[in-house]
Amino acid sequence: MRRTTPPRPIDVTAAFPQLAPLARPAIRLHPRPGSPTPLDSSVGGPLLWPADEPWPYCDELHEWYDGELDEWREGPNAMLPVAQLYVRDVPLLRPPGQADLLQLLWCPFEHEPDYKPPTELFWRSAAEVTHLLAVPPVTAAVEYDEYVPEACVLAPEEVIEFPHSLQLDKELQQQLEDWNGGQETGAAFYKHELSLAPGWKAGGWTPWGLTDPVVRNCAVCDAEMAPLLTIASKEWHSRRRSWVPYEDRDIAAVAGSGVENSPGVQISGGNHLQLYVCPESPEHPHTSLIQ
Repeated sequence: MRRTTPPRPIDVTAAFPQLAPLARPAIRLHPRPGSPTPLDSSVGGPLLWPADEPWPYCDELHEWYDGELDEWREGPNAMLPVAQLYVRDVPLLRPPGQADLLQLLWCPFEHEPDYKPPTELFWRSAAEVTHLLAVPPVTAAVEYDEYVPEACVLAPEEVIEFPHSLQLDKELQQQLEDWNGGQETGAAFYKHELSLAPGWKAGGWTPWGLTDPVVRNCAVCDAEMAPLLTIASKEWHSRRRSWVPYEDRDIAAVAGSGVENSPGVQISGGNHLQLYVCPESPEHPHTSLIQ
């Protein structure tokens, strides 16, 4: 499976050379329905999880109905697999030591105080997993079905991104406002067509908008944290098709196809959840932000 993003309508660095040093690679994941195995990179697929390693649980209080016992129960909740990324497929990842696999799980609840799913990251070496956990624990409590991703295979593709306009200096922001991008006001054209690729991706820049840009600092060493993974509610907007891969153009034109959100995930009503890691050490705690 392959996905190819069309070239941007113009070379923005030709119009604004000061953007060139700010170019940053991102890898669009392009999740699509499939039947991934633990040996595949995936969204919502099975994890390569060691049989002798405890499964992570969310320790917040949860309540759910047990149909077998015909009663309500409460307690910790088994975390749910969200994504598994092999470095061979997503080389932008910077794993610790000999690790070559990143696994992301979350609790499908918007817990206080931030009202977002708590996340856990695990780095591991695939070669060291010799005995695979056959049946993971069931995630008994689910607040929103939109936090249970459908199983998808991936078609990773590297693209180049530029910062959200809110991260640019005031002079450049004004130049973009005054610029005629050829189709609409320059600032809007830059935002929607030239800067950040939509959809699930690794690396890249932050899709600010709900808040102004805020530096995320590592709780251990105070280094400025970098975007690791963006979990998106859709891969493109129905009114803006320039980011639709060539291979999806036909099905994207079919109303209700759902291909723009194959995992079926909705982040807090249609936003993004972005995970950040410390550039000094991937073993330092990560953090997350909804935008």
